[in-house]
Amino acid sequence: MNIGVDAAALGMSSAVTASTNDVNAVYWNPAGLTNLEDHQIALMHASYFANIAQYDYIGYASPIDDRSAWGISMIRFGVDDIMDTTQLIDSQGNIDYNRIRLFSTADYGFTFSYARKLPVDGFQYGVNAKVIRRVIGKFANSWGFGFDIGLQFERNNWKFGLMLRDITTTYNVWNIDEEEYAKIANAIPGENNELPESTEITLPKAQLGVSKRFDFHNDYSLVTSANLNMRFEQTNDIISSKVVSIDPALGFEFGYTDLVFVRAGAGNFQNVTQLDNTEKLNFQPNIGLGFRYKGIQVDYALTDLGNQSTALYSNIFSLKVDLGIFR
Repeated sequence: MNIGVDAAALGMSSAVTASTNDVNAVYWNPAGLTNLEDHQIALMHASYFANIAQYDYIGYASPIDDRSAWGISMIRFGVDDIMDTTQLIDSQGNIDYNRIRLFSTADYGFTFSYARKLPVDGFQYGVNAKVIRRVIGKFANSWGFGFDIGLQFERNNWKFGLMLRDITTTYNVWNIDEEEYAKIANAIPGENNELPESTEITLPKAQLGVSKRFDFHNDYSLVTSANLNMRFEQTNDIISSKVVSIDPALGFEFGYTDLVFVRAGAGNFQNVTQLDNTEKLNFQPNIGLGFRYKGIQVDYALTDLGNQSTALYSNIFSLKVDLGIFR
Protein backbone atom coordinates (compact mmCIF):
# COMPACT_ATOMS: atom_id res chain seq x y z
CA MET A 1 0.00 0.00 0.00
CA ASN A 2 3.06 2.29 0.11
CA ILE A 3 4.23 1.78 -3.48
CA GLY A 4 1.63 3.86 -5.30
CA VAL A 5 -0.41 3.50 -8.48
CA ASP A 6 -0.67 5.15 -11.91
CA ALA A 7 2.42 5.66 -14.07
CA ALA A 8 1.52 9.34 -14.48
CA ALA A 9 1.76 9.95 -10.74
CA LEU A 10 4.85 7.77 -10.27
CA GLY A 11 6.61 9.65 -13.08
CA MET A 12 6.13 12.77 -10.94
CA SER A 13 7.58 11.01 -7.88
CA SER A 14 4.10 10.63 -6.36
CA ALA A 15 3.86 14.36 -5.63
CA VAL A 16 0.14 14.43 -6.52
CA THR A 17 -1.69 14.74 -3.20
CA ALA A 18 -3.01 18.16 -4.18
CA SER A 19 -3.51 17.64 -7.94
CA THR A 20 -5.01 14.15 -8.26
CA ASN A 21 -8.45 14.48 -9.85
CA ASP A 22 -9.35 11.22 -11.60
CA VAL A 23 -10.07 7.56 -10.80
CA ASN A 24 -6.58 7.15 -9.31
CA ALA A 25 -7.54 9.54 -6.52
CA VAL A 26 -8.91 6.46 -4.74
CA TYR A 27 -5.27 5.86 -3.81
CA TRP A 28 -3.62 9.28 -3.73
CA ASN A 29 -6.36 11.40 -2.16
CA PRO A 30 -10.05 10.38 -2.36
CA ALA A 31 -11.11 14.05 -2.17
CA GLY A 32 -10.02 14.36 -5.81
CA LEU A 33 -12.84 12.08 -6.94
CA THR A 34 -15.24 15.04 -6.84
CA ASN A 35 -13.63 16.29 -10.08
CA LEU A 36 -14.90 13.29 -12.04
CA GLU A 37 -17.28 14.09 -14.89
CA ASP A 38 -17.98 10.49 -15.93
CA HIS A 39 -17.19 6.87 -15.13
CA GLN A 40 -13.48 5.99 -15.29
CA ILE A 41 -11.45 2.82 -15.06
CA ALA A 42 -7.70 2.50 -14.56
CA LEU A 43 -5.24 -0.39 -14.91
CA MET A 44 -1.54 -0.65 -14.06
CA HIS A 45 1.18 -3.27 -14.19
CA ALA A 46 4.77 -3.24 -12.98
CA SER A 47 7.45 -5.88 -12.40
CA TYR A 48 9.88 -5.78 -9.51
CA PHE A 49 13.11 -7.60 -8.60
CA ALA A 50 13.97 -8.75 -12.15
CA ASN A 51 10.37 -9.85 -12.83
CA ILE A 52 10.21 -12.04 -9.74
CA ALA A 53 7.40 -9.97 -8.19
CA GLN A 54 4.36 -8.64 -10.03
CA TYR A 55 2.45 -5.52 -9.01
CA ASP A 56 -1.03 -4.95 -10.46
CA TYR A 57 -3.81 -2.44 -9.89
CA ILE A 58 -7.35 -1.86 -11.11
CA GLY A 59 -9.59 1.03 -10.10
CA TYR A 60 -13.07 2.26 -10.94
CA ALA A 61 -14.77 5.51 -9.98
CA SER A 62 -17.94 7.36 -10.85
CA PRO A 63 -19.73 10.59 -9.88
CA ILE A 64 -22.88 10.17 -7.78
CA ASP A 65 -24.18 13.67 -8.40
CA ASP A 66 -22.66 17.11 -8.98
CA ARG A 67 -21.25 17.19 -5.42
CA SER A 68 -20.16 13.63 -4.62
CA ALA A 69 -18.45 10.56 -6.10
CA TRP A 70 -17.38 7.07 -5.16
CA GLY A 71 -14.67 4.60 -6.18
CA ILE A 72 -13.25 1.15 -5.61
CA SER A 73 -9.84 -0.34 -6.31
CA MET A 74 -7.74 -3.46 -5.86
CA ILE A 75 -3.95 -3.80 -5.61
CA ARG A 76 -2.02 -7.07 -5.75
CA PHE A 77 1.69 -7.49 -5.08
CA GLY A 78 2.75 -11.10 -5.37
CA VAL A 79 5.45 -13.65 -6.05
CA ASP A 80 4.16 -16.76 -7.77
CA ASP A 81 5.49 -20.29 -8.37
CA ILE A 82 7.73 -20.42 -5.30
CA MET A 83 9.14 -23.89 -4.70
CA ASP A 84 8.11 -25.46 -1.40
CA THR A 85 11.05 -27.71 -0.49
CA THR A 86 10.01 -28.39 3.11
CA GLN A 87 9.13 -31.99 2.14
CA LEU A 88 12.05 -32.50 -0.25
CA ILE A 89 13.57 -35.21 1.96
CA ASP A 90 11.35 -38.19 2.71
CA SER A 91 11.13 -40.18 5.95
CA GLN A 92 14.01 -42.43 4.80
CA GLY A 93 16.34 -39.48 4.31
CA ASN A 94 16.17 -39.61 0.51
CA ILE A 95 15.88 -36.54 -1.70
CA ASP A 96 12.72 -36.80 -3.79
CA TYR A 97 12.16 -33.92 -6.20
CA ASN A 98 8.60 -35.10 -6.82
CA ARG A 99 7.80 -33.85 -3.32
CA ILE A 100 8.41 -30.23 -4.35
CA ARG A 101 5.24 -28.15 -4.61
CA LEU A 102 4.67 -24.62 -5.89
CA PHE A 103 2.92 -21.86 -3.96
CA SER A 104 2.34 -18.11 -4.14
CA THR A 105 2.67 -15.32 -1.63
CA ALA A 106 0.67 -12.18 -2.24
CA ASP A 107 -0.64 -9.04 -0.60
CA TYR A 108 -4.01 -7.60 -1.63
CA GLY A 109 -5.41 -4.16 -0.87
CA PHE A 110 -9.10 -3.40 -1.45
CA THR A 111 -10.15 0.24 -1.12
CA PHE A 112 -13.68 1.67 -1.01
CA SER A 113 -13.84 5.46 -1.43
CA TYR A 114 -16.39 8.23 -1.01
CA ALA A 115 -15.85 11.94 -1.72
CA ARG A 116 -18.00 15.06 -1.39
CA LYS A 117 -17.68 18.79 -1.92
CA LEU A 118 -18.03 20.89 1.22
CA PRO A 119 -20.33 23.94 1.43
CA VAL A 120 -17.22 26.16 1.39
CA ASP A 121 -16.35 26.82 -2.26
CA GLY A 122 -13.19 25.00 -3.36
CA PHE A 123 -13.12 22.54 -0.45
CA GLN A 124 -13.74 18.81 -0.80
CA TYR A 125 -13.06 15.76 1.34
CA GLY A 126 -12.82 12.02 0.83
CA VAL A 127 -12.58 8.89 2.94
CA ASN A 128 -11.19 5.43 2.26
CA ALA A 129 -12.09 2.16 3.94
CA LYS A 130 -9.35 -0.40 3.31
CA VAL A 131 -9.32 -4.18 3.56
CA ILE A 132 -5.91 -5.85 3.53
CA ARG A 133 -5.51 -9.51 2.66
CA ARG A 134 -2.15 -11.29 2.88
CA VAL A 135 -1.55 -14.91 1.88
CA ILE A 136 1.60 -17.04 2.19
CA GLY A 137 0.63 -20.23 0.39
CA LYS A 138 -1.10 -22.63 2.74
CA PHE A 139 1.19 -21.65 5.60
CA ALA A 140 -0.43 -18.43 6.80
CA ASN A 141 -2.90 -15.71 5.89
CA SER A 142 -4.18 -12.51 7.42
CA TRP A 143 -6.93 -9.89 7.28
CA GLY A 144 -6.50 -6.22 8.05
CA PHE A 145 -8.63 -3.07 8.13
CA GLY A 146 -7.91 0.65 8.06
CA PHE A 147 -9.15 4.12 7.10
CA ASP A 148 -7.79 7.18 5.26
CA ILE A 149 -9.08 10.75 5.13
CA GLY A 150 -8.20 13.29 2.43
CA LEU A 151 -8.83 17.01 1.91
CA GLN A 152 -8.33 19.29 -1.08
CA PHE A 153 -8.70 23.02 -1.57
CA GLU A 154 -8.46 24.96 -4.84
CA ARG A 155 -8.19 28.70 -5.41
CA ASN A 156 -6.83 30.68 -8.41
CA ASN A 157 -5.19 27.63 -10.05
CA TRP A 158 -3.46 26.79 -6.77
CA LYS A 159 -4.34 23.42 -5.26
CA PHE A 160 -3.62 22.19 -1.75
CA GLY A 161 -4.07 18.67 -0.44
CA LEU A 162 -3.78 16.72 2.80
CA MET A 163 -3.90 12.94 3.00
CA LEU A 164 -4.00 11.16 6.36
CA ARG A 165 -3.31 7.44 5.89
CA ASP A 166 -4.15 4.69 8.38
CA ILE A 167 -5.57 7.28 10.76
CA THR A 168 -6.82 4.67 13.23
CA THR A 169 -3.71 2.53 12.59
CA THR A 170 -4.26 -0.45 10.30
CA TYR A 171 -4.32 -3.84 11.99
CA ASN A 172 -3.44 -7.11 10.31
CA VAL A 173 -4.30 -10.30 12.21
CA TRP A 174 -2.53 -13.47 11.06
CA ASN A 175 -3.83 -17.01 11.06
CA ILE A 176 -0.94 -19.50 10.98
CA ASP A 177 -1.55 -23.11 9.94
CA GLU A 178 -0.12 -24.94 12.92
CA GLU A 179 0.00 -28.29 11.12
CA GLU A 180 2.20 -26.83 8.39
CA TYR A 181 4.26 -24.96 10.96
CA ALA A 182 4.86 -28.17 12.94
CA LYS A 183 6.49 -29.75 9.89
CA ILE A 184 9.33 -27.21 9.91
CA ALA A 185 9.41 -26.10 13.56
CA ASN A 186 12.40 -28.31 14.38
CA ALA A 187 14.10 -28.29 10.99
CA ILE A 188 17.00 -26.31 12.49
CA PRO A 189 17.63 -26.88 16.21
CA GLY A 190 17.09 -23.71 18.20
CA GLU A 191 15.28 -21.87 15.38
CA ASN A 192 11.62 -21.57 14.35
CA ASN A 193 10.56 -22.99 17.74
CA GLU A 194 8.02 -20.27 18.48
CA LEU A 195 5.10 -19.08 16.41
CA PRO A 196 5.59 -15.58 14.94
CA GLU A 197 3.62 -12.62 16.21
CA SER A 198 0.03 -12.81 15.00
CA THR A 199 -0.66 -9.05 14.81
CA GLU A 200 0.88 -6.35 12.60
CA ILE A 201 0.19 -2.64 13.09
CA THR A 202 0.66 0.06 10.44
CA LEU A 203 1.22 3.48 12.00
CA PRO A 204 -0.50 6.62 10.65
CA LYS A 205 1.18 8.71 7.96
CA ALA A 206 0.45 12.15 6.52
CA GLN A 207 1.05 13.74 3.12
CA LEU A 208 0.80 17.49 2.57
CA GLY A 209 0.84 18.75 -1.01
CA VAL A 210 0.63 21.88 -3.14
CA SER A 211 0.27 22.21 -6.90
CA LYS A 212 -0.16 24.91 -9.54
CA ARG A 213 -0.94 24.75 -13.24
CA PHE A 214 0.44 27.23 -15.77
CA ASP A 215 -1.04 27.57 -19.27
CA PHE A 216 0.92 29.06 -22.18
CA HIS A 217 -0.74 30.19 -25.43
CA ASN A 218 -3.60 27.72 -24.90
CA ASP A 219 -1.49 24.86 -26.28
CA TYR A 220 1.15 24.28 -23.64
CA SER A 221 0.75 23.63 -19.94
CA LEU A 222 3.01 23.01 -16.98
CA VAL A 223 1.91 21.44 -13.71
CA THR A 224 4.30 21.83 -10.80
CA SER A 225 3.71 20.03 -7.52
CA ALA A 226 5.38 19.28 -4.23
CA ASN A 227 4.71 16.90 -1.37
CA LEU A 228 5.86 16.55 2.21
CA ASN A 229 5.51 12.88 3.11
CA MET A 230 5.48 12.48 6.89
CA ARG A 231 5.88 9.41 9.08
CA PHE A 232 5.56 9.65 12.83
CA GLU A 233 8.74 7.74 13.64
CA GLN A 234 12.46 8.25 13.20
CA THR A 235 13.77 7.06 9.83
CA ASN A 236 16.54 7.85 7.34
CA ASP A 237 14.48 10.59 5.69
CA ILE A 238 16.26 13.85 4.95
CA ILE A 239 14.35 15.50 7.81
CA SER A 240 14.17 13.15 10.77
CA SER A 241 13.39 13.38 14.47
CA LYS A 242 11.92 11.16 17.14
CA VAL A 243 8.52 12.77 16.57
CA VAL A 244 8.26 12.95 12.78
CA SER A 245 10.31 12.20 9.67
CA ILE A 246 9.70 14.12 6.44
CA ASP A 247 10.54 13.07 2.89
CA PRO A 248 9.92 15.83 0.30
CA ALA A 249 9.00 15.08 -3.31
CA LEU A 250 8.84 17.30 -6.39
CA GLY A 251 7.00 16.64 -9.64
CA PHE A 252 6.54 18.32 -13.02
CA GLU A 253 4.26 17.62 -15.96
CA PHE A 254 4.65 19.41 -19.29
CA GLY A 255 1.68 18.99 -21.63
CA TYR A 256 0.90 19.88 -25.22
CA THR A 257 -2.80 20.43 -26.08
CA ASP A 258 -3.70 17.94 -23.36
CA LEU A 259 -2.59 15.26 -25.81
CA VAL A 260 1.08 14.51 -25.05
CA PHE A 261 2.75 14.73 -21.64
CA VAL A 262 6.34 14.61 -20.42
CA ARG A 263 6.89 14.16 -16.70
CA ALA A 264 9.77 14.24 -14.22
CA GLY A 265 10.19 14.14 -10.48
CA ALA A 266 12.50 13.50 -7.56
CA GLY A 267 11.67 11.95 -4.21
CA ASN A 268 12.63 9.35 -1.62
CA PHE A 269 15.39 11.55 -0.20
CA GLN A 270 17.35 9.39 2.25
CA ASN A 271 20.48 9.74 4.35
CA VAL A 272 22.33 6.49 3.66
CA THR A 273 25.35 5.41 5.72
CA GLN A 274 28.31 4.35 3.56
CA LEU A 275 30.91 1.66 4.30
CA ASP A 276 33.26 4.28 5.76
CA ASN A 277 30.46 5.43 8.15
CA THR A 278 29.94 8.70 6.26
CA GLU A 279 26.45 9.68 5.19
CA LYS A 280 25.37 10.28 1.61
CA LEU A 281 22.14 11.87 0.46
CA ASN A 282 20.38 9.57 -1.99
CA PHE A 283 17.22 10.34 -3.92
CA GLN A 284 15.05 8.69 -6.54
CA PRO A 285 14.63 10.54 -9.85
CA ASN A 286 11.74 9.50 -12.10
CA ILE A 287 10.63 10.31 -15.63
CA GLY A 288 7.49 9.52 -17.58
CA LEU A 289 5.53 9.93 -20.78
CA GLY A 290 1.81 10.05 -21.47
CA PHE A 291 -0.58 10.13 -24.39
CA ARG A 292 -4.30 10.93 -24.26
CA TYR A 293 -6.81 10.68 -27.09
CA LYS A 294 -10.60 10.74 -26.95
CA GLY A 295 -10.83 9.64 -23.33
CA ILE A 296 -8.12 6.97 -23.47
CA GLN A 297 -4.83 7.71 -21.74
CA VAL A 298 -1.70 5.55 -21.77
CA ASP A 299 1.17 6.39 -19.42
CA TYR A 300 4.70 5.11 -18.84
CA ALA A 301 7.13 5.79 -16.00
CA LEU A 302 10.75 4.83 -15.39
CA THR A 303 11.56 5.07 -11.71
CA ASP A 304 15.01 5.65 -10.25
CA LEU A 305 16.58 7.09 -13.40
CA GLY A 306 20.38 6.99 -13.17
CA ASN A 307 20.40 4.73 -10.10
CA GLN A 308 20.73 7.62 -7.65
CA SER A 309 19.01 5.76 -4.81
CA THR A 310 19.20 2.38 -3.13
CA ALA A 311 15.85 1.44 -4.71
CA LEU A 312 15.80 -0.60 -7.91
CA TYR A 313 14.38 0.96 -11.07
CA SER A 314 11.11 -0.26 -12.55
CA ASN A 315 9.25 0.15 -15.82
CA ILE A 316 5.61 0.98 -15.12
CA PHE A 317 2.69 1.08 -17.56
CA SER A 318 -0.85 2.24 -16.87
CA LEU A 319 -4.08 2.80 -18.75
CA LYS A 320 -6.99 5.09 -17.95
CA VAL A 321 -10.30 5.12 -19.83
CA ASP A 322 -13.26 7.49 -19.61
CA LEU A 323 -16.12 5.08 -20.11
CA GLY A 324 -18.34 7.85 -21.44
CA ILE A 325 -16.68 7.47 -24.86
CA PHE A 326 -18.56 4.20 -25.36
CA ARG A 327 -21.98 5.79 -25.08
